[in-house]
Amino acid sequence: MENNKFSAGKPRMMSLDALRGFDMFWIIGGKGVFVALATLTGIPFLNSWALQLQHVEWHGFHFYDMVFPLFLFIAGVSFPFSFTYKYAEGAKRKKLYRDIVRRGLLLVLLGFIYSNAVRFDLSELRFGSVLGRIGLAWMFAALIYSNTLTISRVIWFWGLLLVYWAALVWFPATDLGSNDPFSVEGNLAGYVDRLLLPGKLVGGTFDPEGILSTIPAISTALLGMLTGEYLLHDFLREKPLKKLLWLVLAGVILIATGILWGEILPVNKVLWTGSFVCLAGGISILLFSVFYLIIDIWQYRKWAFFFIVIGVNSIAIYMAKKAIDFKYTANFGFQGVIELFPADWAPFLAALAYLLVGWGFLYFLYRNKIFFRV
Repeated sequence: MENNKFSAGKPRMMSLDALRGFDMFWIIGGKGVFVALATLTGIPFLNSWALQLQHVEWHGFHFYDMVFPLFLFIAGVSFPFSFTYKYAEGAKRKKLYRDIVRRGLLLVLLGFIYSNAVRFDLSELRFGSVLGRIGLAWMFAALIYSNTLTISRVIWFWGLLLVYWAALVWFPATDLGSNDPFSVEGNLAGYVDRLLLPGKLVGGTFDPEGILSTIPAISTALLGMLTGEYLLHDFLREKPLKKLLWLVLAGVILIATGILWGEILPVNKVLWTGSFVCLAGGISILLFSVFYLIIDIWQYRKWAFFFIVIGVNSIAIYMAKKAIDFKYTANFGFQGVIELFPADWAPFLAALAYLLVGWGFLYFLYRNKIFFRV
């Protein structure tokens, strides 16, 4: 029965595209719009939100620290659907493995291009990248998922986090004069980067997308896959609101776990600590639950079109904003209009114009059915 259902057509959740678009919205200009609006109006709520749109420097957590793990979580959610669909279509396991590795390594390559463009000075090359971490973490999580049962996947999720935690505690770095295993100078992840990662370390003594901290990122991707697996099994036939309630409960438990664990293992995005994985993962589940409820269960979809246009071409806009000067285009098209307003409005209107130009580029791709997918 399940094979017949998936053979009828590849399933696609619009909520995932919309949530991915919501996630990317903050990167492609949404952050600039809200920060400029807060400066313009001075409204306390907007000022507080503007603070949330900045990365925490080391320990701690802001909303903007969610953007990266949420994207990786979303990539994980979609995998059980595509995996099941390909099996229903008769794909061989060897081909599935090849596709997984190909996608993972292609993302690593795109991340390298994003960070370096064309350079030949090895000392200035950056080998760590956001896309590279997404590619590697998703690839290893997908290989784990493809070769284990649910209980083993759960064990892998917690096992990776606990082993990484133990490694940080038991093997602090001392080469920079610190014995604090969670400090900038004393953490093992930074030491491994200094020892093994060639080229430029963007953090000076570490790379935020370095080698060792990729291990707990695999758990972030696995959490998405466990969520996708939970949804996959006849979700709409089994009282979807009741099942969604269990999903929300899981999110709340993970958030509480992250906060409590953070008392002994600091919540830290750069180190991608287990407490960070739990906190960000719990919030990711809650955000996904809201989008899934409204879009896929209640079928209220028109409002999400703005985000879907972004979400279906997320990799394209991420790469394009590095290679295309959207700011120049925004100034060219909107500078005259902006000058009609008082000078203190200029930063907000310029940020809004930048966002509109980026979205317009994506809408052009959407209307012409051009989708850049890895």
